Amino acid sequence: MAKSNNAPHQFFAFTLFLLSWQSIKSVRGEGAEEIEYDYEQWSSKGPEHWGELKEEWKECKNGDLQSPIDLIDSNARRVITAEDDLSHLTMSYKPSPATMKLEGHDISIEFTDDAGSIHINGTDYFLKKCHWHRSSEHHINGRSYDLELHMVHQSQDKNVAVVAFLYQTGEPDPFLSKISDKVGTKEADLGVTDPSSITWPSSQFYRYIGSLTTPPCTGGVIWTVNNEVHTVSAEQLELIEEVDQGVNARPLQPLNDRDVTLFGAQ
Repeated sequence: MAKSNNAPHQFFAFTLFLLSWQSIKSVRGEGAEEIEYDYEQWSSKGPEHWGELKEEWKECKNGDLQSPIDLIDSNARRVITAEDDLSHLTMSYKPSPATMKLEGHDISIEFTDDAGSIHINGTDYFLKKCHWHRSSEHHINGRSYDLELHMVHQSQDKNVAVVAFLYQTGEPDPFLSKISDKVGTKEADLGVTDPSSITWPSSQFYRYIGSLTTPPCTGGVIWTVNNEVHTVSAEQLELIEEVDQGVNARPLQPLNDRDVTLFGAQ
């Protein structure tokens, strides 16, 4: 009987897996002392207690317009637009040098140069960073999803606008596929990265005023949440979950009579 030649290859692959896993584990350990809050339901540092941990985080407890929320179509004001009407949101992204960082509870991509902007209500908001939450923070019509991406923008006067996309398990996400070999490192140079490769599956989106979903939970954030869902592979989700050490999603917050608008063509 001929001997199998697969054993050396299997051993090599298994060794690479162990090295990658150990790298992720050690990186998380190095940053453990920097984590000042967590997402555990019964923890003294969990979401219910964020507003008590620091004076400058009190808005997490006392703020009336907090995020995330459940986006319910029947509660939203519908604004019907033409297919080519971009007056409520204009995107103008461009390739820029970027760095991936592992910070606290999430994987973050920071753009180190001008990566372009979005235009909302006469104001330009410049793209600063992207990060992921596992599982989704926002819900749509009562349903949560497997992953949520936030693209964080800031105007010249320091106001914040966030564009969010939700994901469910399915085909691999092309953008994550491009950077997956860097996930798990403390800091990695991604080179020139094009944020426009994060595609919009739909021109329909929800808009409301909320807050940051992590401490200090600062209010006045303009949220734009696409109402159609991207896909992400089970392997990509597993990799993110290993790095983030599980769920890093803030629980839903009260709507408190806020206006939610659903823009888009019928």
